[in-house]
Order: sequence, then structure tokens, then C-alpha cells
Amino acid sequence: MLESLGFLTGSPWIYAIIGLSVLLDVFLPVLPSGVLVIAAATAAAAAGSTTATKVAGAAEKVPHEVPSLLILILCAATASVVGDLVAYRLARRGGDRFDRAIAKSRRLTKAQAKLGTALNRGGGALVVIARFAPAGRSLVSLAAGTAHRKVKEFLPWSALAGVAWAGYSVGLGYFGGQWLGASWVGAAISVLALFGAGALAAFVMRRPTRQPAPETV
Repeated sequence: MLESLGFLTGSPWIYAIIGLSVLLDVFLPVLPSGVLVIAAATAAAAAGSTTATKVAGAAEKVPHEVPSLLILILCAATASVVGDLVAYRLARRGGDRFDRAIAKSRRLTKAQAKLGTALNRGGGALVVIARFAPAGRSLVSLAAGTAHRKVKEFLPWSALAGVAWAGYSVGLGYFGGQWLGASWVGAAISVLALFGAGALAAFVMRRPTRQPAPETV
């Protein structure tokens, strides 16, 4: 079982730790925010699936306090949106420094171009997809700021991305714990599923943008 993390996932501090991790990983993508969300959701699954089981004639021990799935989703989604807005504002106010940084980075240049095209067409699905890709959230938030996109164009898609990512991560941890058992094996498979979604999102982001066909006279 995930007993070694019980002291953390069974504490109200788990919400603050997850929120801070999700907020900061827009600048430090190496932070394991997704892993923490999955671990907390797995702890909730453990409480629900083991309270009635018995091992060697005794009830299996689970933490007295377990994370609330709804609060986990709200906490992770809110921190995601706040982090996006902080990166967006910093890039928007960065002026020439951020413009030069964008010009030096091929990935940021491509992200800025694709984001601009997506938002101009009235769709921001790229913002949602990028939330699952490694460092994709950072690329899109900074690109939106340096391109001086309007908040009303970026914020709704950022909110949708945060809710989608948080719900997916919590769902992986909870249902993975329910179906595969609240063990390291179940948590590992859930994390692999999260990484799999990230790899797919990164592939979609790398695809070249289709150029509209020239009009014929």
C-alpha cells in the first residue's frame, strides 16, 4: 500500500502542497504535480476500497483523513489557471526581452504562431491539449503573453484546460486505485497513463499547422 505517503496524503496540507506544485510547474515543469494529484486520489480510493477488507483477520489500516476528490480537482484546476495567468502576465509585460527570448527559441516561436492561428479561428483547443504535454503549458502561456493576446481569448481556454487536466489526473488515481488496487502498481500504471496522454499531446502540438488553400479566381 501507499503507506509511506500516508502521512502526506492523509493531511490537509496535501491541498496546499498540490496547489503550490501545480502553480509553480508552469515555470518548473520538472515538478511532479501530476504524480502528487494521482497519489492523493489513490489514497482516496484506498479508503473506499479497503475499509471493509480484512487481512489476516484484521481490518486493513487506512488513513483516518483522506483527500476529497472534489477539493482536489478544484485545488489543482485553480492553481493551474493562476499559474497560467502569472506566466501570461509576465510575458505580456516583458516587452522586448521576452520577444527576443521567443525569437531565439524555435519551440516558442512555433507555439506562438500555432496559438495565434487557433485563437484567431475562434478555437483554443491547443491551450487544452498543451496542458497535458510536457512543458506545453509553459510554452502556450508565455506565447500568449508575448503575442499580446487578450485575456478574454486566453482565460476561458486556460480554465477549461485546468479542469480537464485536474479531472483526468484525479480520475486516473481514483479509478486506478479502485480497479488495480491502492498499491504502487496501480499508482504507477495511472502515472504511465498520464505520461501517455502527455506524449500524445506533444505529438499533436508538433504537427505542422495546415495552411489554408489559396483562393482561385
